[in-house]
Amino acid sequence: MNNRVVSIAILLSAGLLLSACSSSPEDKDIALANQGPNALYEKAKQNMETGNFNAAAETLSALDSRYPFGPLSHQVQLDLIYSYYKIRDTDQALANIDRFLRLNPNHSDVDYAQYMRGLVNMDAGRNVFQDFVGIDRADRDPTKAREAFDDFRRLIEKYPDSKYAADAQKRMLFIKDRLARYELAIASYYMKRQAYVAAANRGKYVLENYPDSPHLQRALEIMVECYEQLNLPELKDNALKTLRLNFPDSSYTS
Repeated sequence: MNNRVVSIAILLSAGLLLSACSSSPEDKDIALANQGPNALYEKAKQNMETGNFNAAAETLSALDSRYPFGPLSHQVQLDLIYSYYKIRDTDQALANIDRFLRLNPNHSDVDYAQYMRGLVNMDAGRNVFQDFVGIDRADRDPTKAREAFDDFRRLIEKYPDSKYAADAQKRMLFIKDRLARYELAIASYYMKRQAYVAAANRGKYVLENYPDSPHLQRALEIMVECYEQLNLPELKDNALKTLRLNFPDSSYTS
């Protein structure tokens, strides 16, 4: 008899355990909702502090949808943006940034949201594996890098006194270097295929758009070489004069 009672108790315990493990997403949503906004936010903050940004994003998203106009709503939205950025969910991060900027144009942290837009786009243009192993793929698509550059430029233009402006300026210089290297990588590709007009135009683009780039010398050298191949002496001489003036040690000036 005692063995039978023990068996029933074990079966009941196992059933309760299985029931808990098989809780549906709806049950989780109900559990989250029952905690209240302050408890939910504290839970999200703890997850952020410990680096569990996936869990933080889930909790903040639930909090944002259930209490969109509460006293914590703006901070929840900003923390949600940061959490999506940390887990590299570019689409969700940008969607929430754009929503915040659209609905809160006069908020005191609108410069932060604009800054985060630049960070998200800049991070989206990276290849983590290639960066980790030291592979330089200057020829990869620069679309996100250009968007990040524009985001940081808007921040500096609209909020020049922002505490994020100085860092944005540094990041713009880094992106300029990245974009200049992209143009020169494409120029080299064209030169190998003897498409000298296209290659010269890439060098000229670097000269006109990134004049403070450390790759200016190579851009001018490409122009000199391409104009030589195209038999355009006047354009070649102009590029050569600029090269001699700025980079007298270049092998092309001898």
